[in-house]
Amino acid sequence: MKNFKAKMFNKKASNPKSKPNQILETLALQLGQNIADIGSGGGYFSLRFADAVGKGNVYAVDTNPGFLEFIRNSAKEKGLNNVKIILPTKDRLILPEKSLDFVFMRNVCHHLPNRVEYFRNLTGLLKPDGKIVIIEYKRGGFFSFHRIFGHYIPREIIVEEMNEAGYRLEKDFDFLPNQSFAIFSLKK
Repeated sequence: MKNFKAKMFNKKASNPKSKPNQILETLALQLGQNIADIGSGGGYFSLRFADAVGKGNVYAVDTNPGFLEFIRNSAKEKGLNNVKIILPTKDRLILPEKSLDFVFMRNVCHHLPNRVEYFRNLTGLLKPDGKIVIIEYKRGGFFSFHRIFGHYIPREIIVEEMNEAGYRLEKDFDFLPNQSFAIFSLKK
């Protein structure tokens, strides 16, 4: 079963309990916008974004080359030629400067070792009115996977770290049962 993990990630992302349609409605993407899907996994959101932005670009960013190949093939199958595959280097994310309307990160932040520095480094990639969207697991119950294995970051910590990195909380949503959902913009 080739790319089983990528398919599993897409199945979880597309599950109605994960409210993918409501996430997309909330973002209200426009034709021509550029978005980086950091930690794109199987590419479920990358492909949905590509369809929504039309001639805009979607940068599917992941550290797993197998996931990126899966996304490349899926985009080709769907006739989406605005999906750009990006394998980041250990310390750099190479994308066009001042080009992004959105950076989207779903269930990724808990994997980043130095989040403040990481987000500080993203400021140069955003357009002046660009936004960072962070969806991150909540702590969960005493025996939850996320709590036991540390696969979560409390919302308050995310807000604090983003503030330190030069962003302000713009909007906060509470419709996801197991995740926090916040949109940040650059401080003026």
